[in-house]
Amino acid sequence: MSQTNGWALMRSMTQDRSVNSASLPAGTSRRVLGYARGMRGLIAAFLALVTVSGVTVVATPLILQRLIDDGVTPGRRDVVVTLALLVAGLAAVEAVVTLVQRWVSARIGEGLIYRLRTQVFGHVLAQPIAFFTRAQTGALVSRLNSDVTGAQQAFTTVLSSVVSNAISLVLIVAAMASLSWQLTLASLALVPLFLIPARVMGRRLAELSYDQMNLNADLGSQMTERFNVGGALLVKLFGKRGREQREYDQRAALVRDIGVRIAVNRSVFLVILTLVASLATAMVYGFGGVMAVDGGLTVGSLLALAALLARLYGPLTAISNARVDILTALVSFARLFEVLDLRPTITERPDARPLPSGRALDVRLDHVGFAYPGADEVSLASLESRTTGDRQGGDEVLHDIDVTVPAGSVTALVGPSGAGKTTLTALVARLYDPTTGSIRVGGMDLRDATLESVSETIGVVSQEAHLFHDTIRENLLFARPEATEDELLRALEDAQIIDLVRSLPSGLDTVVGDRGHRLSGGEKQRLAIARLLLKAPSVVVLDEATAHLDSSSEAAVQRALDTALQGRTAIVIAHRLSTVRGADQILVLEDGGVVDRGTHRELLERGGLYAHLYRTQFDDDTRFSPEVLDGAATVGQGAMRP
Repeated sequence: MSQTNGWALMRSMTQDRSVNSASLPAGTSRRVLGYARGMRGLIAAFLALVTVSGVTVVATPLILQRLIDDGVTPGRRDVVVTLALLVAGLAAVEAVVTLVQRWVSARIGEGLIYRLRTQVFGHVLAQPIAFFTRAQTGALVSRLNSDVTGAQQAFTTVLSSVVSNAISLVLIVAAMASLSWQLTLASLALVPLFLIPARVMGRRLAELSYDQMNLNADLGSQMTERFNVGGALLVKLFGKRGREQREYDQRAALVRDIGVRIAVNRSVFLVILTLVASLATAMVYGFGGVMAVDGGLTVGSLLALAALLARLYGPLTAISNARVDILTALVSFARLFEVLDLRPTITERPDARPLPSGRALDVRLDHVGFAYPGADEVSLASLESRTTGDRQGGDEVLHDIDVTVPAGSVTALVGPSGAGKTTLTALVARLYDPTTGSIRVGGMDLRDATLESVSETIGVVSQEAHLFHDTIRENLLFARPEATEDELLRALEDAQIIDLVRSLPSGLDTVVGDRGHRLSGGEKQRLAIARLLLKAPSVVVLDEATAHLDSSSEAAVQRALDTALQGRTAIVIAHRLSTVRGADQILVLEDGGVVDRGTHRELLERGGLYAHLYRTQFDDDTRFSPEVLDGAATVGQGAMRP
C-alpha cells in the first residue's frame, strides 16, 4: 500500500463516526445533486480521467507480465525494449492524467465552495437584525467556514476517493482474475484481516479526532474572546492575566497530549495495515511461486499479481468507509441548508418601488403595534450558544402608536427605560415590521418600498457608533463608495472632526482599530455623523447619540448634529432632556404607548410624566414658574431645530 493511499485512507478514517447516526432532512441528497448538475461537464471529465487513471494503474503490471514472459524469459531484447518504452509512456500518460485530474477536482471543489460561501453570506446578510441579536457570531462564522469547507472536502472526497477507488477496484480484481483466479480468491479471503483493524482503529481515531477538534475549538474561543479589544481590556482591568495564562496552558496541554495519542494510534494503524499487506504479498509469492515451479503460472504473471495485490487493499478499505465520507458531506450540506432555508422576515415585495425623493419627508406612524418575533421565526437553535424558552413570540411592546412627524421637523422621544423608544425608531428604519398598523415615509408604506431606498432615505446614528477595523477613509466610504476626496473632507468639517483627522500622521488613511477603539467616544460619534452626512438621508434617527459623552464631547457632537439635521426630518431619542427642549414636538412614551405629547413648555405646564422626568434630572422639586419655562424653552433650541 503506497504512502499516498495510506494517508488518504487515514483522512477518511478520522471522520467523525457520529454522522452514522445523524438525522438528515428529507431531500438533502436531491439538493446536493442540484449543485452537481451545475458541474455536469466537469464531473463527466473527472470520471473519464479517473477511468483512464485506473486503466493505467492496471495496465502497468500486465505489461510487466508480458515483458518477463515474452521478453526476458525467451531472451528477446526487442520485446523488452518495446515494452519498457511502453511502460515509460504509460507513466508519462498517468502523470499528465493525474495533473489534469487534480485540476478538474480542484475546479469542482473550489467552484462548489465559492457557490456555497456566496449563497450563505448573502443570505445571512439578508436576515433581520433580530437574527443577529440571537445568533452566536462564532457559530455563524463556523457555518461559513468549517461547514462550507467540510462540504467541499467531503464532496470531492466522494468523487476522488469513493468513485475512483470503486473503478480501480473493479479493474484490479478483473486483471488479477485473468491471471489466476485461485490467487485472486485467496487474496480476497484476507480482506477481513485488513478491514477489521481498519474498523477498530478507525473508530478510535475518529473519537480522538473529534475530541481534538473540540479542544481546539475551546482554545480558539478563548483567544477570540480575549484578543478582541473589549476582552483584553476586561482582563487587564481585573488583573486576571495569570489566571488566563494558566487556563490556556491547561487547554494547550490537553491538545498536545491528544495530538501525541493520535500520532501513536496512526502509526500503529499504518504498521498493522503494512504488516497485513506484507503477509498477503508473502502468500502470493509463496503459493504463486509453487505454482510457477509446477508450471501452473508464469513468472511474469506472478510478479504482475504481486504488483496488483499491492494496489488492492487501499481501495477496498476506502470503499468500506464510503458511508462515512458520504454522510459527512451530507451532514455539512444539511447544516448549510438549515441556514439557507431560514427565510428573512424583512423582505422586499416583487412590486416594490423606491421611496419618494426629497430633502425632507414626513413620517406617519398609523396606529402601530409591535411584538418582538419569537426565536423560531428569526433564528436557529443550533446557532445560539444557549436556547431559552422564548422560542415563540412575546407580548406586544408597542401599541396604538399614532403619530405624524412633519417634513423638516424635529420630534423627540422621551420616557423611562423600556418604554419602547428604541423599538419605535427601529421600526422607522425598517429593522422590524410593525405587527399592526403601518409606517409611511413620504406617504408610502415602508413595506411597499425597496430595501435599498429605505436604507438611502433613513439614516441612523446610535449611542455607540460602530466603526470597522479599517481606515477612516474606508469607514466613510461605506456610506457612499463613490464619494470624492473633497466630499469626504467637507463631511468631516461639517461633523466638527476635520482638525483631528488632519492632525493624524496618516490622515484619512489612519486605521481606527477594532470597533474604532483607537478613538474616543466623541470622536467616534462625530465620524459616524460624517458618515451620515455623506449618505445624505431625508430622515435622520438619533438614538441617544450623546448619551455617554462628557460635556466637551457632547458640545462638539451637538454642533455636528446641527449641520446633520438642517432641512431634514429628525426623530431623536434622548435621556438628557436638556438636549430636546427645542424640538417641534416631544412624544412621551410609557409602557409601549404615547401617554403625552407637546412642546417642552406645554409638557412642563401639564405636570405629567415629562415634568416628573425633568425634575428628576435637574433635582428640582419646585413647580416651574413661567419665567423658568420661557427660559428653558429657548435653551438648546438651536441645537435641535433645523
